[in-house]
Amino acid sequence: MAMVHAAGAADLVERDVPEPQETQVVIAIKACSICGGDLHIYKGKHPSAPLPMALGHELAGEVIKIGAKVNLVAIGDRVTVEPVIICGQCPSCRRGEYSYCDNLSFHYRQGQGALADFFVADQRYVYKLPARLSYETGAMIEPLAVAVHAVRRAKIGLGDKVAVIGAGPIGLLVTAVCRAAGAQEIIVGDMADARLEMASIMGATRTLNSDEESIVDVVRQRTSGRGVSRSFECVGSEDTFAQSMQCLCKGGVATIVGIFEQPTIQIPVTMFVSQEITVQGSQGYCWDFQTALRLTNVIELDRLVSHRFPLAEVEKALKTALTPEEKPVKIVLKP
Repeated sequence: MAMVHAAGAADLVERDVPEPQETQVVIAIKACSICGGDLHIYKGKHPSAPLPMALGHELAGEVIKIGAKVNLVAIGDRVTVEPVIICGQCPSCRRGEYSYCDNLSFHYRQGQGALADFFVADQRYVYKLPARLSYETGAMIEPLAVAVHAVRRAKIGLGDKVAVIGAGPIGLLVTAVCRAAGAQEIIVGDMADARLEMASIMGATRTLNSDEESIVDVVRQRTSGRGVSRSFECVGSEDTFAQSMQCLCKGGVATIVGIFEQPTIQIPVTMFVSQEITVQGSQGYCWDFQTALRLTNVIELDRLVSHRFPLAEVEKALKTALTPEEKPVKIVLKP
């Protein structure tokens, strides 16, 4: 299993694979993709994951062992995993809103990463893959579910005009889900031309290189000066947070999806009053994996894969993900 013990240094450690408890399954991992969160961990700057920390939570594989009371999946099933850990007892969990669990966590934060050979999970969070999906595509159901959750929170509807700031994997998937939800105009900004080309493929109606154009200016030009009704911040920086607000029309909603390495930022606070805008966050998923799996009928996840590495080259894979000259989008590792 891949671990980061010090910033900028990842290695593989050996751990015993535990026997599954009554409702657990053991999965032989066939593919795991690198998340932006993994890169924050690798840099030692993830705000919720202090080092040392396990890596990986976007996985797909084959069930090889099951507990005595498992009845939702069987040995040999091809599956993906929703890698959450919840208490099931707090008020939010009892309402079914488990993303607000008082004790919400994720497997990698509790010592089990998916950049590994095996993964153990409760059957409640294990989903069978349709036969048409590869293991690589199955590993990307998790980030697609993140995008589904964000778009649902933003309440994207038919004819909406949207700005997406950041065309990393999550920004690209937010773009695709907005298109599937019926958004009419989707303006995407990023500094990498290769990612902007992918944004067009995933459904963007206008892309711009943020080094050459201002997304706020472009949004105003394309909306007769009014702004868009919805924006998504998918970077995690002070500038892009402010831009997600400045792109909005009066009464608009900005959804913040990016992970911020700095604990505090400055924003144009008077806009909350003068424009009556709303800024909300979006983390993870809650009943979103089912929708993500269905959306694979219309969203081609395999287009996002830019690099493939064996698990033994995890350090090289992480460095590639952080090297713009390599034009990384989604990097997949296989044991």
